[in-house]
Parts: sequence; C-alpha cells; structure tokens
Amino acid sequence: MTATATPTQVYRVYIKAPAEKIWQALTDPEWTNRYGYTGYAHYDLKPGGKLEVVPNDEFKAGAEAQGFPVPDVILDGEVLEVDPPRRLVTTWCLLMDPNMAAEGHSRITYEIEPLPDGSACSLTVTHDDLDGKPLTAAMVAGADEAQGAGGGHAWILSDLKSLLETGSTLAGTGAD
Repeated sequence: MTATATPTQVYRVYIKAPAEKIWQALTDPEWTNRYGYTGYAHYDLKPGGKLEVVPNDEFKAGAEAQGFPVPDVILDGEVLEVDPPRRLVTTWCLLMDPNMAAEGHSRITYEIEPLPDGSACSLTVTHDDLDGKPLTAAMVAGADEAQGAGGGHAWILSDLKSLLETGSTLAGTGAD
C-alpha cells in the first residue's frame, strides 16, 4: 500500500481496550514513551495548554549515532480542545527537522468512540491543516517509509494497538 500525502489525513484503528485506557496511552508520558517513535509527550490538558514531546535517551543516542542530533524538544503544539476520554485536539509541529519546523503548525484530532457492544473502541486520528506543508504531510502519511523515515500515523496506531491489546509493541518491547 502506498501512502498519500494529502492536506487532510484520516486514520482509524479499532482497539480492544476501554476509552479511558486509550486516552491514558495517548496523554501519559510514561505510556507515549512505550510505542511509536517513543518520546515523552507532556500535555497541559486544558485549552491553551502546551504540548511538548521530549526524546528519551535511547532515541537521542540512535539519532546521534546516525549523525542526526535532535533538540531537547522534538515536537510542540498547543492544546485546543479537551474532552477526556473522547476527544483531544492540538496543534502539532515537528521540530527535529528544520525544514519541517519551518512549515509551521498543523492540527491533529484524536477521537475515541466505544463500539455499541462495548467490546472495543475506535480511535480516529485526523491530521489536517497540512496545506503548504508537503514535508510534514509526507512524513505523517508514512510516504518516506522506504527511505527509513518511518510509517507515520498508520504505524504509530498499529504499534499502540499492539501494546494495548498484547502488552507488547510491534518490535516486541514495552511489556507491562
């Protein structure tokens, strides 16, 4: 499957976990460090609050070993809406790459909906306001996966689903 970098990108995954657990995995830095690209996401969960993601030591060391030092804060944004455990909207700007940082902030929305039978929840991620941000749009779409830049939101959501359902990430780490 080829990823397409569009101005609005929507991803949905179904996770066999309660909404509260998914919310915690999205907003608790100890959880965010366990899946995806890792890193501690710190949210001030109120409108106008700050979002900062800081890399863990392993992430920093790996990037530096490849000749790519990372800043102390790798992603920042502002909290726009908070409705736990259902909806979180923030602005979003990746600071690791100066060219992506220069594109400015986009917007990301997380929506968690329990299925009617209560067996699982859908998690929908909408990343928009990507007009004029081709590097960011391509990266979050996973369009550069073949070049080693990762699988974007689809990969992060798959890793989160694996962690919540099995206790282990796709790479086999992160067990409780």
